[in-house]
Amino acid sequence: MSFQKLDDLCRRLEALEHALAILGADEATHMAVGGGDKRAEAMAMLSGMYHRQATAPEIADWIDAAGKEALSEEQAAALREFRRHHTNLTCLPAEFVERQTAARLRCEQLWRDLRAKGDWTSFQPALEGVVALVREEAAMRAEALGLSPYDALMEQYDPGNRAADITPVFAELKTFLKDFVPQALDMQAERRAKRPLKPLSGTYPVDRQRGLGLAMMEAVGFDLTRGSLSVSHHPFCGGVPSDVRITTRYRTTEFLSALMGILHETGHALYEQNLPQDWSHWPLGKARGMAIHESQSLFVEKQIGRNPAFWRWALPVVDRHLGENWSLDDILPHVHQVERGLIRVDADEVTYPLHVILRYELEQDLVAGRLEVADLPDAWDAGMRDCLGLSTLDNPADGPMQDVHWPGGAFGYFPSYTLGAMMAAQQWAALVRDHPDTDDSIAGGDFSTVNDWRRTRIWSQGSRWSTPELMQRATGEKLDARHFIAHLQKRYGS
Repeated sequence: MSFQKLDDLCRRLEALEHALAILGADEATHMAVGGGDKRAEAMAMLSGMYHRQATAPEIADWIDAAGKEALSEEQAAALREFRRHHTNLTCLPAEFVERQTAARLRCEQLWRDLRAKGDWTSFQPALEGVVALVREEAAMRAEALGLSPYDALMEQYDPGNRAADITPVFAELKTFLKDFVPQALDMQAERRAKRPLKPLSGTYPVDRQRGLGLAMMEAVGFDLTRGSLSVSHHPFCGGVPSDVRITTRYRTTEFLSALMGILHETGHALYEQNLPQDWSHWPLGKARGMAIHESQSLFVEKQIGRNPAFWRWALPVVDRHLGENWSLDDILPHVHQVERGLIRVDADEVTYPLHVILRYELEQDLVAGRLEVADLPDAWDAGMRDCLGLSTLDNPADGPMQDVHWPGGAFGYFPSYTLGAMMAAQQWAALVRDHPDTDDSIAGGDFSTVNDWRRTRIWSQGSRWSTPELMQRATGEKLDARHFIAHLQKRYGS
């Protein structure tokens, strides 16, 4: 049977995916600097092996033949998603995948070294090489999929996303936020005038912060027998569902940035750990795109982790690990702090979308050739001035060098962050509608209702539905930014 041949193929591909994922996580966390060239060579070779097996000529015949077999509803869904996945894979020749993988890895390795030095001049040629390959990829995908080059790139991260749909939504949100950020800052100043901000103690050993992070991960549902916590230059969630690798970065002068990073990545990990295991080797059993993935991470970080109800439970846990015997009124001004800043991963939930919208605008111009890498620092500075009134001129480390995405060739990914924030707010609204006592459960340290709701509505569905259909089924309505705007107004407005 052809479906059985596809099933066998998927198991072989899953093994290669596993090897690449673990090698990638190790490269970012434990690999010695001298191992970079050989690691890039090995991963490029494995990527080429994966691509050649996944795009073998006979697979198209197997797909057609399997479509004529008597399949169950689940098998038919698996075949549909496999066909979509195969079409995207066959856009690119294996030699290009190997060349691009090597360029991305070497650029990432340079980025780790040169970002710390703020050395844009040395970094620029490597990024130019990546961007050239991204443009080449976009052209090939656009021709095969019948999409614009940028839409063809977004399709790889979140199927169904189109710039024509996203741009007006982001434009509306950008207009709202440029007005709302000053309002939120004024409200914060008024509150602090009445109750001055209690400073953090400023002494937080890494081992104690790590202990706190692990306790929080386990409490909100992370399975520590199928995952771990490490340190990296840039927080991420990698590995595979049976061995999820979470990373964060620590500052001993404060603990919230590392903790919130851990909660964010734990949201990603919960999704991975709860995907349908029976279909883990098929595209059907994978996560449904990065916007949905970001909605799961931001749900944990923002909707739960910055919820006052969460901190009613969390404060004693923080005290046990860090010795901070604080009240809710002491901690919430830190948790809900709004501040114009240069760094996206450290941004609060009010200003964060502006960081994403800036990158969304710039990377469209880079892919289209309207902007060259050499001009990126000036364009970034102009965008930051417009969005947040801040300058990054002569500060590339906190400007276009701050993220790992572009060195890694991930163009079309950034919109998912803010789309995910909107989805998370909408999912929270639907959850509370179904379970009005959710805050009380969280305040008691009980996350089972929250996780059961998300497991049923999101996690267990894998890639069975398109992103819009999944959101419709999960929340009862299409994606609507009003839930996110209402969330920000309630938490940070008057």
